[in-house]
Amino acid sequence: MKFSRKTKLSSEIPTASMPDIIFMLLIFFMVTTVLREYSGLPVTLPRAKRIEKLKSKRHTSHIWVSKDGLISIDDRLFTIEDISNIMYDKRVADPQIVVSLKADEEAKMEQVSGIHEKLRDADALKLNYSTKTLVN
Repeated sequence: MKFSRKTKLSSEIPTASMPDIIFMLLIFFMVTTVLREYSGLPVTLPRAKRIEKLKSKRHTSHIWVSKDGLISIDDRLFTIEDISNIMYDKRVADPQIVVSLKADEEAKMEQVSGIHEKLRDADALKLNYSTKTLVN
């Protein structure tokens, strides 16, 4: 005599609540993600009558120079001797890189000129001096 099974086991995974879980995770990550901003050094930028905006922030490296002589590249402090090695490595990694020099209006021109020389040694010749607009 044969016995037949009355219940069959289901091996399916219920996926009805899957979109709800995905949207909850998406909203959670959107709310908790912090976009990184370069704070740099406390710098008062000089003013200019006319300025041009950079086309792309993607290929830009920022060098901050404070009035006290501190130099910051990507939120890390460096000496003027380190600039040529760091910028050479950045230029090799991204040949389209533009250096944005944000020097305080009271920074010594000797230091700004020294940074310019180190950038020339690193073959980082695309240089932008950042300023603020002159408000009339």
